[in-house]
Amino acid sequence: MFWRSVVGKLAMTILLLVSFVLFILTILLLELFEGFHAQEVEKAMLQTASKISIIVDEQDDPYFISQMAEQVKEPSNKVIIYFPDDTIWISNTTNEALSHINQDTIESDKALYDVVLDGRPYNEKIEIDENLEARVIGIPTRGHKGAIYVYQTLDIINQTRAETTKIIFVAAAIAILLTTVFAFFLSTRITKPLIEMRKAAIALTKGEFNRKVPILTNDEIGELAVAFNHMGSQLNYHIDALHQEKEQLSSIVNSMADGVITLNSEGHIILMNPPAENFLNDCYYENEKDVPKDRQYELPEQIEAVYHAVLKEEKEVLKELTIQGKNWVMIFTPLYGDQNIRGAVAVLRDMTEERQLDKLRKDFIANVSHELRTPIAMMQGYSEAIVDDIAESKEDKNELAQIILDESLRMGRLVNELLDIGRMEAGQIELHFSEIELNNYVQKIITKFQGLASDKEIQLQFKADFNDLEAEIDGDRIEQVFTNLIANAIEHTPEGGQVTIEFEALQDHFVAHIKDTGVGISEDDLSFIFERFYKADKARTRNGKRKGTGLGLSIAKHIVDAHKGTITAKSKIGEGTTFSFKIPLKQ
Repeated sequence: MFWRSVVGKLAMTILLLVSFVLFILTILLLELFEGFHAQEVEKAMLQTASKISIIVDEQDDPYFISQMAEQVKEPSNKVIIYFPDDTIWISNTTNEALSHINQDTIESDKALYDVVLDGRPYNEKIEIDENLEARVIGIPTRGHKGAIYVYQTLDIINQTRAETTKIIFVAAAIAILLTTVFAFFLSTRITKPLIEMRKAAIALTKGEFNRKVPILTNDEIGELAVAFNHMGSQLNYHIDALHQEKEQLSSIVNSMADGVITLNSEGHIILMNPPAENFLNDCYYENEKDVPKDRQYELPEQIEAVYHAVLKEEKEVLKELTIQGKNWVMIFTPLYGDQNIRGAVAVLRDMTEERQLDKLRKDFIANVSHELRTPIAMMQGYSEAIVDDIAESKEDKNELAQIILDESLRMGRLVNELLDIGRMEAGQIELHFSEIELNNYVQKIITKFQGLASDKEIQLQFKADFNDLEAEIDGDRIEQVFTNLIANAIEHTPEGGQVTIEFEALQDHFVAHIKDTGVGISEDDLSFIFERFYKADKARTRNGKRKGTGLGLSIAKHIVDAHKGTITAKSKIGEGTTFSFKIPLKQ
């Protein structure tokens, strides 16, 4: 049958596709034109009402107003004017459907009459009778003591929609007719070469490899015919391609960071990559120089035992080994043939770095424990002193209580900072960006430190080379950065010193510098100051007291990094320190 052939299926597909597109396009165009004409009519009516409202507000003569209103309005419109003195004027209209609209029509509709009473504008579609709808617009006059109503039937819009629909349907019918002719023509041109290829394929199944397909076109169908004719000569090419894929697979295995060893059923190595070779060398030789060039690789005893366990249990085995100070994790997986296990694959991964990271985590916990142990011990000792009445006077008890309070606050800061830095390093930091004017923003932050700076007789200054510069930042988080850096600068600056906050604007970034004239940081400590719990030596700490937790600078760096910025530090012993961070103006 025709509909089962390629020609019929292709023709019907094209015809249905075009019909569907035309159907959707017709609906959209009808909606578009209908909405457009409705908006134009409503706009014209509103302009008429506004013009008449201006005339009513500027003129006092009702006769003059009525004459001007007749000239302003459209002949098919009907206009009703409520004057401030409660008199009414009704215009003439060429539209007989609107002739019966009068004062009672308005006063009987509360929403319409509210334009006169309360000055509420009115713009709605109303039903004149069962077969006719109209649009009415009502606007109040100045002082809301009168109103102007403009009526217009919707028959013009309906007539325009009918004409538009007729044109669109005619165009769609012509397009479908042309599409039908084009679809059958195109289908015939495509299927004729395919019929020839079908005959050639049947001949090929019978062993007639010299059968050629005639090349009738130069398009994709013609290219398909050329490819079909060269199929026999391409068999050798595909065999070469299989060899290339094998070599490519071997290259992939050799380039893997993990070691791979493939064993046969007898336990002999049939394939391995360089990392696996290095692993076997580490098993037998301590130095790389001791490895012979033409050595025969065999499995070490501990690995061979795992291999036999895999063959016996017929399941994957995970084993961790330590060889010459390196930690290796080995996964042995059996290889199945048609019925039996024909070997195994061992994947080796060097876990030395991961184990070192585990050690770093343990050291971190030890550091936290050490930081908490001292304040806890001090709180316990001073609390016992208060309980045992060792402190006799009230002043001594207050002093011990103040120490306990300071240590508890220090523990609270440490816990909060640990929680913050944990969330930051886990990528869970939430930033709420907003446009902030930097000059006033930084001055408000500096104001908080004026009292502390005055108590220590430190001069706190602010300099900026711009005015009204805005940046898209998280204000609370950047304030935390400023707070940490300014507090550190004041803490480590001696009396009579100076702390300066400088700003400079680049093309798409702003840079903040927090400079102090303090004791400075040594070069050995400078590269570690953004690490957690790292504190510089006693030279950096005024009077040998360490009040910080060692987390403030680390938190500041994470916040700046989250803003896609950078933070650096420069310092010289005895001359002071400068912290600088650069952040984009737009995120």
